Amino acid sequence: MRALSLGLLSDFESGVPRQFRVDNRVLVVVRIEDDVYVLNDRCSHEDFSLAEGEVDVDSGEIECARHGAMFRLKDGEPTSLPATRPVARYDVRNVDGHLEVLVP
Repeated sequence: MRALSLGLLSDFESGVPRQFRVDNRVLVVVRIEDDVYVLNDRCSHEDFSLAEGEVDVDSGEIECARHGAMFRLKDGEPTSLPATRPVARYDVRNVDGHLEVLVP
């Protein structure tokens, strides 16, 4: 695993998805309070950016803006149709307020 920098925790607004390009990957980064989640930024139903969707901070899910599929931020699993396959999820570590995503 390699640790790639995402920046500071304070760079991310709670509940607002943000697209991040790192190491030839396109990711969506979502902060909810002190927790940070990173998923592949493509809906598994149709190739569309999850970063353009809305985050439900209460349920910890992100919605694909194209067809409304919902994905759990903690594991990338779909929680509603039309998506039936998960999106890749990446571990994040917070080192004194500096975020790193761990990629294979």
